[in-house]
Amino acid sequence: MEAHYHFYFKFLFLLLPIIFQSALSEIIFEERFDDPGWRERWVLSDWKRREGKAGTFKHTAGKWPGDPDDKGIQTHNDAKHFAISAKIPEFSNKNRTLVVQYSIRFEQDIECGGGYIKLLSAYVNQKKFGGDTPYSLMFGPDLCGSQTKKLHAIVSYQGQNYPIKKNLVCETDKLTHFYTFIIRPDATYSILIDNRERESGSLYTDWDILPPRKIKDVHAKKPADWDDREYIDSLDDEKPEGYDKIPPEISDPKAKKPADWDDEEDGTWRPPKVPNPEYKGPSKRKKIKNPNYKGKWRTPWIDNPEFEDDPDLYVLKPVKYVGIEVWQVKAGSLFDNILICDDPQYAKEVVNEIWAKNREVRNIYKDSSIDPIETPDLFLFNVDTSQAEMEAFEEAEKMRKAREEEEARRAREEGEKRRKERDLRYKRRRRVSFLLSTPPVPYLSSSSFFWAVSYLSSSFLIWQKNNNNVTFLPSIHYPLLPHITFHLFYISL
Repeated sequence: MEAHYHFYFKFLFLLLPIIFQSALSEIIFEERFDDPGWRERWVLSDWKRREGKAGTFKHTAGKWPGDPDDKGIQTHNDAKHFAISAKIPEFSNKNRTLVVQYSIRFEQDIECGGGYIKLLSAYVNQKKFGGDTPYSLMFGPDLCGSQTKKLHAIVSYQGQNYPIKKNLVCETDKLTHFYTFIIRPDATYSILIDNRERESGSLYTDWDILPPRKIKDVHAKKPADWDDREYIDSLDDEKPEGYDKIPPEISDPKAKKPADWDDEEDGTWRPPKVPNPEYKGPSKRKKIKNPNYKGKWRTPWIDNPEFEDDPDLYVLKPVKYVGIEVWQVKAGSLFDNILICDDPQYAKEVVNEIWAKNREVRNIYKDSSIDPIETPDLFLFNVDTSQAEMEAFEEAEKMRKAREEEEARRAREEGEKRRKERDLRYKRRRRVSFLLSTPPVPYLSSSSFFWAVSYLSSSFLIWQKNNNNVTFLPSIHYPLLPHITFHLFYISL
């Protein structure tokens, strides 16, 4: 009986820390958009609305949800700015862990646009919330073309924003992914995607918020007696006697003078040279370990005189709002499951819970609107793919590659055609420019050339300004030349 009670006592003792931790942890804000009241909690901003550039959000479960009742808010208009925010209980992360987590699914071919969220401090006019509104933290993916696949992690310190120095890459497929940012009181951090840690470190080293603690001593010089030669020549290794007299080449002992060789006509015959088998190359002493070796000299690190520690480096200004503010070329990003708390374990459980309900990957094939040629990446994640489906996917992949090659070929042909047309136009312009810039009569100025043409033209043409008729003269009328020339000059003006 005593052993029975002893077992329960030990079990309760092990369970107490978990219960105590759960009691102390706080869920500051959690939004799953699963009730009609979300419209009262969130305020759609009018930022950019007067210019006709403001987009709206749609309450939906998306194209291929695992649970049709699990809805989020989705960007709804192409080439628009989207801004929406919710007021949350004011909190500070001083002396506590901060966890920011949310899920996003890019159902569209986003081309270029963001998918991040922001934590806002101080007072914010939510109807005017926009890209120029100051924030304390910005976190999430940002995609643009095939080059930009960035995961932002920006923190604000004393009114200035500092991005993480590391190159973080976000997910680019069309599935739901959870992004988690954890900041601890010791100024360490972790960034997780789908509950897997992608990056970790310290705010001191991975952001340029404060000057570094240590810097290299630029005035330091290597000591004169510092020996950084790891190996040296052995003084006991003597060169063999007569080694320098061994020639690298010798006459071929097997060579014979040709029978038809004539010394008077061909000169003195000498046998060809061949490598000397006794020659071992230039003499080199053996290498031995240097007993005075001190290692490679490196510039020492010293305390940075400009560094001034701030124990509250990790502390954000008291947060009052959470917001989504993005610009997208193509809309269709689904935001959901926004969580702000101080318990990383709870955030992890939320991800596991939602994934247990939403097996969207298994339902992708059921959506007939999905084209395997347009979205081949989706099929790679399906765990229930049969052999026939895999063959269909491979065939679709071949068709997609063939189509891309055909489009590339057409683009090359079209480019070559445009280049030839451009070169032809350029040659024609150069020919016309050359003809116009070269006087037909050498050594005549432009004015002399004009008067010469006028006199020659007046010898067989008479221009009548009243009716613009042209009369051909059978002969040159010399008395009329000044008059005709004046009329030609007048008309040319």
